[in-house]
Amino acid sequence: MHLGLPDPSTKPQFYEGIFIKRALAWVIDVVLIALLCLLVLPFTAFLAIFIFPLLMLVTGFVYRWFTIAGKSSTWGMRVMGIELRDADGLRLQSGTALAHTFGYTVSVAIAPLLLISILMMLMTDCKQGLTDHILGTAALNRPAL
Repeated sequence: MHLGLPDPSTKPQFYEGIFIKRALAWVIDVVLIALLCLLVLPFTAFLAIFIFPLLMLVTGFVYRWFTIAGKSSTWGMRVMGIELRDADGLRLQSGTALAHTFGYTVSVAIAPLLLISILMMLMTDCKQGLTDHILGTAALNRPAL
């Protein structure tokens, strides 16, 4: 059965407040990733301090991939009550989670892409960023069970 994403014109509740929730979820995730990296530092004899941005990038990539593949949301997204869904309206599987994480990482690494992604989240009906638009995914308010 092909479910698809909810239509924002008939079911706007799925998209209400998504931009702010995604932004707050991002802050929560960055703090969690930084804490994970700080926990790793002593095990590197504090040498990882010299490559801390790279450590954050790699740790963040693994964190995002595994949490999105597990429950279609990062821990920050879970706190904010949102989750990612694919074009069929289903939770993201590992391969799509990997592609989404890769797209996010590229967007963060290349400032103009990040700006385009933010503008798209603000202006599109489904509040999709650049990676979401390419993959056909969207962040939705988590439906009540």
